[in-house]
Amino acid sequence: MKVEYLIAEIGSTTTLVTAFNFKNGVEVIGQGKAFTSVLQGDVTIGLKNAVKEIEDALGEKLDYGRMLATSSAAGGLKITVHGLVQDMTVKAAREAALGAGGIIKMVTAGRLRKSDIKKIREISPNLIMIAGGTDYGERETALYNSEVLAEADLGIPVVYCGNCANVDEVKEIFEEKELYVIENVYPRVDELNVEPARAMIQDAFEKNIVKAGGMDKIKEMVDGAIMPTPGAVMEATKLLYDVLGDVLVFDVGGATTDVHSVTEGSLEVLDILVTPEPKAKRTVEGDLGVYVNRINVIELLTHHETEGNSKEYIENQIKPIPATEEERKWSGVLTKKAVEVAISRHVGYIKRVYGAGKNFLAYGKDLSMVKYIVGTGGALTRLPKGEETLEGIKEIKEDLTMYPRAEAKVLIDNMYIMACAGVLSRENKEAAITLLKESLKL
Repeated sequence: MKVEYLIAEIGSTTTLVTAFNFKNGVEVIGQGKAFTSVLQGDVTIGLKNAVKEIEDALGEKLDYGRMLATSSAAGGLKITVHGLVQDMTVKAAREAALGAGGIIKMVTAGRLRKSDIKKIREISPNLIMIAGGTDYGERETALYNSEVLAEADLGIPVVYCGNCANVDEVKEIFEEKELYVIENVYPRVDELNVEPARAMIQDAFEKNIVKAGGMDKIKEMVDGAIMPTPGAVMEATKLLYDVLGDVLVFDVGGATTDVHSVTEGSLEVLDILVTPEPKAKRTVEGDLGVYVNRINVIELLTHHETEGNSKEYIENQIKPIPATEEERKWSGVLTKKAVEVAISRHVGYIKRVYGAGKNFLAYGKDLSMVKYIVGTGGALTRLPKGEETLEGIKEIKEDLTMYPRAEAKVLIDNMYIMACAGVLSRENKEAAITLLKESLKL
């Protein structure tokens, strides 16, 4: 059977492959899954097994045009970030890395120490980001950090996104090493410029993923784009913003809860915002998962939420794939808690100030203009009450708030394809939009 696209989501444990045709709207030909085979030294084993599952269900071989992939296998996209000031250049570089789908393993502000280099060696990141200084501002810290990292000869690609006045010297410092130079992520005071860095990080990931253990043969099957899975979800979120307007996406998984938002916020809040926020923001709550990190979430439950049951009882009801009504119920309770805590960490807050020129100051991300709240990931798309859970985060009072308003509409990624749509948008934007609309039942 002829198929236009196979899109693989290569997770740390499971590889999911979906076959699509787009000639007459969206046609999902089939979906197959298999254990990810990175630890066996060859990711294509799992890919082939997932494709075979589709073929077995159809009773015929697939003849596909293109294969794309997203991946969080091989430890994901590990990044260390090194800037000048914690609240400015470091924050900007961190936002760029997270939005590209990175896992931030280390952050430093100011000059790197010997102990920092030792820690970077232990982490063995996929990318190192150097930021620091507004354009034509402070130069020395970023140059010093570049020299220290170059001398350490770590063999890790470097992304430079600091003061533009340093570019020529940084190129000399990293001569004959893999270096990516892009626009400053913090070019002027109170201005973030994270999108160029995000695009470059994804390009660097695609170039270097083939070096990761077990991933070196991936290009034998995947002839299209390869993206970090969280970065692909962010791309899909930005695509939804282009089509629908301001949007907020929750991805609740077994190990983490990711929150993606694309919104500039209200003028009322922007006027009192203390430090700038990126239009597209991603936060990763590594302690909030409904299976691997279930104990962390259970510990957060109130007596009312546990319904008087012991924490041991609730933990025993949590399974990788809930089968009974009781298992689904308690997985749903944990999903609701993960969403509530994750939104509280993603959204900003407004503080009343006495004796200052302004009555109020705002800190963090404003979500008050969000028009759509979207649920993706297994917990929100496959368990009951996904919509109800997302409805619960909205602010129903009329006070000045940075939470989504009552009129925001809730949508569910019914086909669980946001990551697929994100990587597909790199080469077929119209097909990706069609896929998203179909899955969200728009």
